[in-house]
Amino acid sequence: MGLILASGSPRRRQMLERCGIPLADIRPANIDESRRAGEAPVAYARRLAVEKASAIPAAGHWVLSADTVVHIDDQIFDKPTDDDDAFRILRGLSGGWHEVTSAWCLQWGGGPPVPVALRSVEHVTTRVRCRDLTDEEIHNYILSGESRDKAGAYGIQGLGAVLVAEVQGSYTNVVGLPLEPVMAALTRAGFSPKVME
Repeated sequence: MGLILASGSPRRRQMLERCGIPLADIRPANIDESRRAGEAPVAYARRLAVEKASAIPAAGHWVLSADTVVHIDDQIFDKPTDDDDAFRILRGLSGGWHEVTSAWCLQWGGGPPVPVALRSVEHVTTRVRCRDLTDEEIHNYILSGESRDKAGAYGIQGLGAVLVAEVQGSYTNVVGLPLEPVMAALTRAGFSPKVME
């Protein structure tokens, strides 16, 4: 029995490895991530987490998937398509609060020792307030290249920390995986987390 991570995110892999969770494999799910008409941000994140886990053939293994969305009310700030889009996103987040929701799914792939499919789906939402950012600050951050593969166009675990004034809730959730509930679910599934140096 092992754990397959259905994500290409190096941040999620690193967090799990630092908690001593062995990964049997890393298999990013190839699914259509289009948002449905009228779909709320939390429902969207939860649906994608389930679809990502279900897309991975994993008999005899657990599959962990996740999806993170940055949103203000019903507006979602996806990964930027280019530097101009990153500027638009960061200008929109500047000086106010936004929410970061990470939904995750832990699913048994079937087969022994568990005869039936089991699935846990949860989500965590954290409130984040960005500083009032000048255009120069935004441009300089974009030039670092850090914004390119991140929802909301920033990474709080890197240089993007300087953009953030306040966090209410789980910090690891903003990074991309809320460790407290995920570790609890993995422990129930039979894994033994051990924090690594």
